[in-house]
Amino acid sequence: MRRSKIIGLAAALVFAGAAVLAAPQRVVSLNVCTDQLALLLAAPGQLTSVSLLSRDPRTSAMVEAARALPTNSGKAEDIVLLDPDLVLAGTFTTRATVSMLERLGYRVEVFAPINSLNDARANIARMGALLGQENRAAEVLAQFDARLAALTDAPSRRPRVALYYALGNTAGRQTLPGDILFHAGMDNIAEARGLPFGGRLPLEELVLDDPDLILIGRPYGGHSRATELLDHPVLRDSGKLRRIEDGAAWVCELPQLLDAVAEMRAIRQDWEDRQ
Repeated sequence: MRRSKIIGLAAALVFAGAAVLAAPQRVVSLNVCTDQLALLLAAPGQLTSVSLLSRDPRTSAMVEAARALPTNSGKAEDIVLLDPDLVLAGTFTTRATVSMLERLGYRVEVFAPINSLNDARANIARMGALLGQENRAAEVLAQFDARLAALTDAPSRRPRVALYYALGNTAGRQTLPGDILFHAGMDNIAEARGLPFGGRLPLEELVLDDPDLILIGRPYGGHSRATELLDHPVLRDSGKLRRIEDGAAWVCELPQLLDAVAEMRAIRQDWEDRQ
């Protein structure tokens, strides 16, 4: 009996060692969201390079962590020189690079854009498995779930809200921004307008729909015709306009998504107090 226990323990140690060895050691990311997922979960030294966008605070919530790593150009010839054993990419980014790397036999894992907090949870778990960091991913998800539960309440009245973007576009309930609003206790007017995934919302129709709040993001620096609609006097003078302060928290499948939920909940509670 004692001998069998020793053999079993030895086998378990061998299996554990093999699992450690199987974890990728030179990971390269080409996408701002896979950058941040890997930065969140990777072991020290496991992530070799991240994309240039990882250092842009308008799209990345983990700029400081990203600055500690080299960036890559996203070009196949540069990625090959990094000798990765795992390449992380997004569905719609660097497609030529991804195709070339796959033809050359490199392991490439592609992450699709997410449309909900549940999608975010799934991608955190997936990244943990790819990196051999399942325990770390489980810790992150436990903290995520606990904070989301603390942020979720049942408001007596849910404000009717419009998300308004450049060129008069909006986001619907079946999008990540729409899911953030839902968990913050807000109703998205795009749903009633038959725009579950978003689309064009002309300014005239927005005004006639008379939402309780109109949410717009902070535009990038400079001026463009694409964003000038967001400064229209009818919006400025409505008293309903609210600016989203931390746009990077709305982009990727990270715990920072709950910062966006918290921000929207605070806006909702301020609206309630004013009623």
